[in-house]
Amino acid sequence: MPLTKPSQHLHRDLKEAAALLKWSGVDLMQAAVKLSEAGHEDDAQELIRIATRFQAVEDLMAGYADEVEAGRIARWKVE
Repeated sequence: MPLTKPSQHLHRDLKEAAALLKWSGVDLMQAAVKLSEAGHEDDAQELIRIATRFQAVEDLMAGYADEVEAGRIARWKVE
C-alpha cells in the first residue's frame, strides 16, 4: 500500500532529523577531541556523552522512519 502524503512527509522529516543528529554528533565528537587535546578532559567527556545520546536518538528516528515506510506507523490528514 502506498504511503499517504502526510506519511511521506513524516518519513522524510524523520530521516532528516536522524541525519541532523548524526552530523551534529560528528561535530560534537570533533569538538571533544579538540577539548581533550587542550587539556579539558571533563568537558570533552561531557560532549562525548551528549554525542553518544545523539547517536541513540538518531537510531530511534531512523527506526521510526523505517516503520513509516513499512506502513506500521501512519499519519493521516486531519480535516
